[in-house]
Amino acid sequence: MSRRVTQRDIARMTGVSQATVSLVLNNRTGDDVRIAPETRQRVLDAIRATGYVADPVARRLVSGRNRILGVFTYEPVFPSTAADFYHPFLVGIEQRAEQVGCDLLLFTSRADSRRIFHADSRIGIADGTILLGRRVDRDDLARLVGEGHAFVSVGRRDDAGGPVPYVGADYPAAVAALVERATGLGHSRIGYLGTGGPAESHADRLRGFFSAGPAAVVHLPPPSTGWLDAIGRERLTAVFLEEYADAVALVAAARERGLEVPGDLSVVALGEPSGLAPVDGSITGLRIPRREMGWQAVDQLTETIEGGGAVQRLLPCTVHPGATLSRIL
Repeated sequence: MSRRVTQRDIARMTGVSQATVSLVLNNRTGDDVRIAPETRQRVLDAIRATGYVADPVARRLVSGRNRILGVFTYEPVFPSTAADFYHPFLVGIEQRAEQVGCDLLLFTSRADSRRIFHADSRIGIADGTILLGRRVDRDDLARLVGEGHAFVSVGRRDDAGGPVPYVGADYPAAVAALVERATGLGHSRIGYLGTGGPAESHADRLRGFFSAGPAAVVHLPPPSTGWLDAIGRERLTAVFLEEYADAVALVAAARERGLEVPGDLSVVALGEPSGLAPVDGSITGLRIPRREMGWQAVDQLTETIEGGGAVQRLLPCTVHPGATLSRIL
């Protein structure tokens, strides 16, 4: 196996000092750096000819950076298909990381306990870490904040001993706008079907639901076999469902009972398809800016690595109009 080409080799080939090679590699210019254009070009030509690749360990010793961003997942999120819920997040992360010249390192932790900090933790390999998953460990967050680690969460997070940097979706505003739309269509009794927590994304949806307008809103218990009976008892004409799969199931159950959707009952999904659950493109619901959240998480993390402060950013959701929300007949 051939020996790895080093900066010393490049210096010997071009007749310059190793320091000059380092300056060229790091694209150093300015009044304090005096390298003749022909010398710089000679070094660059040698780098291309030999296929020289900088040693990441050596570069880290010099700059304190190795241009590796970690992605830590608290649940299995690696997509099996392009339709997987997490796929757009990962696409955005990958595309932006490539543009800013960083590699990605996927941390999956131990199989028995997904925690960032443990005896074999390798989080220090990366310059900073993106957290991905519906729920995160509160002790991990508190330690990341307390020890000043460079990190950003994809998804809003409550404070953990201090502000947690994140790029999230503005669920409260989007859900409130949908409730107002339903109210404008004549719905005066509207139900929310879902847990409303403890995940921040669920809590944010429920908060937006209750914050909107004068309609009588009802929080139904988590999904059960008695959905339609509870909807009937509460005299609801529209139901907002936390999970997309539950919206698909409710539409199917209502039609099996002979109800018209949306004629007798309007249905709105506040999530997007995930896993292998059925997809019904006719359902009215939210579109979460998943790719953009991943993209901006990389931008925010690189800014933090370079000394920026903790930023909390919410991106607007859009509405898929669908065909399951209509005016009361």
